[in-house]
Amino acid sequence: MELRATGWPAAEVSTLGAVGVAHFCSHFLQLALAPLFLLMRADLGASFFALGVVLSVFYLCSGIGQVVAGILVDRFGADRLLLGGLILQGTATAAMGFAPHYAMLVPLAALAGLGNSVYHPADLSILSHRVAPARLGRAFAAHVIAGSIGFALSPLVSAAIATGYGWRAALLAMGGIVVLIGLGLLAFRSALKAQPAAVPHSAGGQAGKAPGFLQVLAMPVVLMAFLYFLLTSISLSGFQSFSIVALQEGYGATVALATLAVALYQVGNSIGVALGGAVADRTSQHHRIAMGGLAAACGLTFLAAVLQAPPEVVVGLIAAVGVAMGLTTPSRDVLVRSAAPAGAIGKVFGVVYSGYDIGALLGPLMFGLLLDHHLPRLVFVGAAVPLGLAILTAFAVRRRPAG
Repeated sequence: MELRATGWPAAEVSTLGAVGVAHFCSHFLQLALAPLFLLMRADLGASFFALGVVLSVFYLCSGIGQVVAGILVDRFGADRLLLGGLILQGTATAAMGFAPHYAMLVPLAALAGLGNSVYHPADLSILSHRVAPARLGRAFAAHVIAGSIGFALSPLVSAAIATGYGWRAALLAMGGIVVLIGLGLLAFRSALKAQPAAVPHSAGGQAGKAPGFLQVLAMPVVLMAFLYFLLTSISLSGFQSFSIVALQEGYGATVALATLAVALYQVGNSIGVALGGAVADRTSQHHRIAMGGLAAACGLTFLAAVLQAPPEVVVGLIAAVGVAMGLTTPSRDVLVRSAAPAGAIGKVFGVVYSGYDIGALLGPLMFGLLLDHHLPRLVFVGAAVPLGLAILTAFAVRRRPAG
């Protein structure tokens, strides 16, 4: 309603709403398992490492699946893939609630990961085709914020249901909700349909051919975008999963204050994304915005690592890092969109976003070793270095490839 009041076309508003709901569902289920680990360990007799393997399988299948999903989006249409993935992820998550033993969780996590793999290639392809370029930055920002809301609600809903009814009921309820949402989105399928961009004609006047997957994979600009996502994902895993322990062991923060730091990071990130969407629609210098935000986030994170100050100050720095990273996100997605040749948007988004899942696999290994060796302040150094390296990749993605 607010978008329509500001003059956005009704068709674009409907598309943004439908895609935002789908992205919310993806993030809503991604954090459903972690709050249940204590209950699952007691019931299934599985170790925390074994339960962590379930998450690793999820992200591995999601990362590999995104590459395949990008190809399928360009070939069969984003709307079919998005709705199918949504229902598959919801069904697999709900089925985990019926798993009689640990071994059943692993294949179900793989199926859930495959369902999750479709969102970024499909969502961003739909937005790219159905939203005018002048509003694309804000559309990408709204897409990110919808996912952030899912991240924020997921552990709360999961823990609340599990406290009253058990971990099985939590997974069954959350997966079932997503399946119902997926079926409901079938009524809005027209808002998700996107006509692929026309491929430019060749010099002889014949219709051009969309680049194949291997051609997309060989583009240096796509490789740089992939590295951008991988590096920033490694850094994000440090803040989301390991900063709570690092703040307690290295800075003397209480559990409540350390947990607040992660929450403030997410709030700051959402604020930054909202501001970054408006900025992205008012400039063509998206690489400068991305590089500036990354540089600010890198500097603030290094400062958090070396500053001898009360933990409250470090928490404030972490919140500021969230704002700086949020500012980069819409410009990042616009950069990737502008780097995608006609007819290959799904492939490009599929390849580059797979870096996000690979980073989510690699980051915990590094940060876990640092904490095992009692080096909590180096967690923030480890989060800062990838951000500094990502500045170079943002510069490399600044131009669309010729042709």
